[in-house]
Amino acid sequence: MNTIKHRFLDHQINPETEILILGTFNPETEKNEADFFYGRNRNYLWKLLPTAFQKSDLKKASKQEKLSFIKLEKIDFIDLIAEIEVEEGQEANYNDDFIDNKVTKWQDVISEIKKLKNLKKICFTRKTFKDIPNMENQIEIIQEYCFKNGIYFKALTTPARFYNEKKQIEWTKFLASD
Repeated sequence: MNTIKHRFLDHQINPETEILILGTFNPETEKNEADFFYGRNRNYLWKLLPTAFQKSDLKKASKQEKLSFIKLEKIDFIDLIAEIEVEEGQEANYNDDFIDNKVTKWQDVISEIKKLKNLKKICFTRKTFKDIPNMENQIEIIQEYCFKNGIYFKALTTPARFYNEKKQIEWTKFLASD
């Protein structure tokens, strides 16, 4: 068995964050080309976010350009999972239904949320929980915390696989609403 840590485990959330984007896992493996959250080729978050704010597409932008954008717009990221343990040869398999029962360490998302005094809303980058009961349980705990503390929580269509106008409208609505 191999232990795989989250690639951006040392990322410090900006304390001025108003919108937190909650994902699942980004593995620290050679096959993962992401230089920052949602940075894989088949992920369109860096088109969805700036388009919602009438800014230029950042899909092919540098990490520094992405960091500047999120600081300006008071957006930041955290994932549910800090570490998984997988069989030899499965290190780059980061499908949620595969890793759901491979988690050896969950992120303490609520502790991070508590540090964010300006936090208004959180979105989880997945709408369905089919085949991921452990992640679903973690999300329910976070969602309940948000409800009790007046933080808007919404599950959105994943930014992965493709980009279309329907997805853009959904993300823009969430990001632009008060």
